[in-house]
Amino acid sequence: MAKKTFQKGVSMFLPDMIEYSAGGVISKQILKNKAGNITLFSFDKGQGLSEHEAPFDAVVQILDGKADITIDGQTVSLQAGETVIMPADIPHALHAPKKFKMLLTMIKG
Repeated sequence: MAKKTFQKGVSMFLPDMIEYSAGGVISKQILKNKAGNITLFSFDKGQGLSEHEAPFDAVVQILDGKADITIDGQTVSLQAGETVIMPADIPHALHAPKKFKMLLTMIKG
């Protein structure tokens, strides 16, 4: 069973720290402070986030599965172990052709 909290100073295997939800999306905030936030997500197959913009660059690291991320109209397909930077103020969207887990890191400029 996955842990519900994120402890500092303790080794974690992030893919095990979040479960999948049938037909859903789950997010768990790992850290949040003035500098930004780090959030763990899981997406079931066919789920996603509609096009939106963020005021800061965001780093997406795929931990499990496969994701299609559209940035300014161009789609990038990523699988576990791959990373992309979504630039600030540029439209982007996420789609799960297969279920996937990701780590999102946003640092305020």
